[in-house]
Amino acid sequence: MTKQQKAHKSQVSSPPWHLLEPWQTTAWLKVDPEKGLSHQEAEDRLIDHGPNAIQEQRRRGPIRMFFGQFADFMIIVLIIAGIVSGLIGDLTDTIAIIVIVVLNAIIGFVQEYRAERAVAALMRLASPNAQVLREGEIKTIAAQELVPGDLVMLEAGNVVPADLKLLDVVRLKVEEAALTGESLPVEKSGALIRELDSPLGDRRNMAYKGTVATYGRGLGVVIATGMDTELGKIAVLLRQGKETKTPLQQRLGKFGKRLSLLVLAICAILFVAGVLRGEPPVLMFLTAISLAVAAIPEALPAVVTVSLALGARRMVKKNALIRRLHAVETLGSVTFICSDKTGTLTLNRMHAEAFYVEGAFKKGIAADFPTRLLRALALNNDARRGQNGQLLGDPTEIALYEAAGSAGFEGAELAKGAPRLDEIPFDSERKLMTTLHQEGSEFIAYAKGAPESLLARCVSQWAGGGQQPLQSEKILAVADQMAADGLRVLALAYRSFSERPVDLTADAIESELSFLGLVGLMDPPRPEAKESVDLCKSAGITPVMITGDHPATALAIAMRLGIADEDSKVLTGPELARMSLEEFEKQVKEVRVYARVAPEQKIEIVKALQDRGEFVAMTGDGVNDAPALNSSNIGIAMGKIGTDVAREASHMVLLDDNFATIITAVREGRRIFDNIRKFIKYAMTCNSAEIWTLFLAPFLGLPIPLLPIHILWINLVTDGLPGLALAVEPEEQGIMQRRPRPPQESIFAQGMWQHTLWIGLLMGGVSLFSQGWAYFTGSAHWQSMVFTVLSLSQMGHVLAVRSERESFFSQKLFSNMPLLGAVLLTIGLQMAVLYVPVLQLIFKTEALSSGELIFCLGLSTIVFFVVEIEKWMRRRGWIYRDGEQISR
Repeated sequence: MTKQQKAHKSQVSSPPWHLLEPWQTTAWLKVDPEKGLSHQEAEDRLIDHGPNAIQEQRRRGPIRMFFGQFADFMIIVLIIAGIVSGLIGDLTDTIAIIVIVVLNAIIGFVQEYRAERAVAALMRLASPNAQVLREGEIKTIAAQELVPGDLVMLEAGNVVPADLKLLDVVRLKVEEAALTGESLPVEKSGALIRELDSPLGDRRNMAYKGTVATYGRGLGVVIATGMDTELGKIAVLLRQGKETKTPLQQRLGKFGKRLSLLVLAICAILFVAGVLRGEPPVLMFLTAISLAVAAIPEALPAVVTVSLALGARRMVKKNALIRRLHAVETLGSVTFICSDKTGTLTLNRMHAEAFYVEGAFKKGIAADFPTRLLRALALNNDARRGQNGQLLGDPTEIALYEAAGSAGFEGAELAKGAPRLDEIPFDSERKLMTTLHQEGSEFIAYAKGAPESLLARCVSQWAGGGQQPLQSEKILAVADQMAADGLRVLALAYRSFSERPVDLTADAIESELSFLGLVGLMDPPRPEAKESVDLCKSAGITPVMITGDHPATALAIAMRLGIADEDSKVLTGPELARMSLEEFEKQVKEVRVYARVAPEQKIEIVKALQDRGEFVAMTGDGVNDAPALNSSNIGIAMGKIGTDVAREASHMVLLDDNFATIITAVREGRRIFDNIRKFIKYAMTCNSAEIWTLFLAPFLGLPIPLLPIHILWINLVTDGLPGLALAVEPEEQGIMQRRPRPPQESIFAQGMWQHTLWIGLLMGGVSLFSQGWAYFTGSAHWQSMVFTVLSLSQMGHVLAVRSERESFFSQKLFSNMPLLGAVLLTIGLQMAVLYVPVLQLIFKTEALSSGELIFCLGLSTIVFFVVEIEKWMRRRGWIYRDGEQISR
């Protein structure tokens, strides 16, 4: 039996560990709870189960990975075009194509290599060492050597080295936010869990590999190692997640296949028609091949690469690191953003939000609160400042300490005049913590804990500057309302003693207390998050919160951010598990808040949205987010608080952990896609004009208007330079008031295919008109004239298509200097081809007279003004109205 088979058998036969008593667990694992495993038994089990490590997936070698980049259909067409170009003797075009293909292969190789490092990052989360009890002795061993049945000792600061069933705990708290999304450390216990399908976050008698012990200590028995752990299951999910193609990749794939078939058909017709009318077969063959090379916009991959690379560079300056280049464009098409709550929409830091003091509910803390309450917050507290001044301790206690400090009651200073004499630690039965202090001649006990537990021990309450009768029902009602608002509620009370108590039991000290107030704590939303959510909505993007936290807390945060309202339904993980896929997909587009979800359920949510035609972005920072990040159309990880696993599985990393940075990325993605569309519109219209010119000339009784060298010149210089310059065109007005383009929408939608055909026909018609006029009036320069009109008409066209709606005259002329420079350079090169003797020999041109040149320049402006009229009609809503999807 192989290791994999044994591991699988072990996993299948494992009982529901959280339902077992400690003695049942040790009996099942055949381990002595007093002595642990013997060394020999541990070695045998290590052979059976393998090392306690996340196994790396077998990867393609670098050479195979690199050559795999050439399997794309568009790349194959480009390679064939390069070979054809070389056969007809134009090495310049061949070299250009080869450079473009290799550049894209290198970029694809780098992206794939980085993507496969996600599982490797999981390995770095493993605890390097672990304290175990073997043969009655405590030993420190490598975490990889742990086996099921090992007894592991945990202390504050330890990374949990394997999945453990806890046998004994002493105030143990474990930070599980990276695995479950729970923002607070979870207090562990050895109590039995009764629910079979309870979420990971509710299994208080378990500790999972990769989480961190933050407080107390405990003893647990290893129940799963390596790939059988919850962390290992996430690694498996990561491997199963398939990379989804971006909208641009999908559109270009379809575009390349259709274009190649169309080009081949046109070239075949052109060749046959030319031969039938008596043209030399060799000339017609070269002309058809040249047209085939020109009709395929081989600069398109370069323009896409340049556009995305420039966008990525701009994004880094704005705190967004693009790990996979196409992610910039994908953001422009995103329709849903599924965001983790903890650390993404919130600060991942507890804060005292509200207080109930002297019978009144108050937002925030103030210096005029009762002194006893403020002293209770500061003194009944284990938070301490480290050497660098940073507060250390439990997040809840840090929040209370900071609240008192903001009101002028610094705990460290107060402790000098009111030293702690004794304490009664918190436990899960009392749900209280009490400290005893000496303040002058008095001895004061401060208590804090669950409201229902504390109020049962109170006899009065502080109000109006003195003791008042206790109103328990009213206080509990307020506490319930605060909890419903998503706050974690604690109550505070005190008792004064004239002499130091001798009996320090809970029954003696925590009785006859005087209630001071309630404090509501929350991991608050980031200050800029609400504005970011509003911007998402204005851009037609639906924000959704997905968290492992409690439903009430999730809904409260979602309402504060504007993600949900009072009538919004919160769908929990257990509810989702009971729903069929068909039932869930019917309502997935309406749900705005998910709570208590498991990692695999996050993938279900993402895939259900994708099945409904949505393009999904997933933001997150924890290990639990990694599979969904990998499965979403674009995964966005947090750079500061995010785990290595999340970053490696993501497409983009927010360096400032700022949700608002996503909006900047969306804006940039839309600009980039607009510019790519502009290039395709420009290139395909120009190619269409070349095809119309060559195709229609024989039917009009005209000779072949262009030589192969002319076609390649227009293709490389006239098409290439200005087209590439469109990549840096500034964004269109109102770019963030548009709805995302439907993912299934053709790249030729919104009037592009109509523009390509009829403006191409117009450009070809103008060029043929110049040829016909010159040819039938007896001018010997007719070929140079049609060559010039076609080249310069394309310059007018590229200036007009800078915007799909706005007039050229309302745009800033110098806002795109590269384009302006490219147009001037192209015009200069065209003049050089006409008037420089050496170039005349190469390109077989003749110098035009001043009258002929002016005639050509005048004809070349027609296309520019016609496109301006087209945009004017579009602004008035007369044409292409379906393309203008303005969000509400």
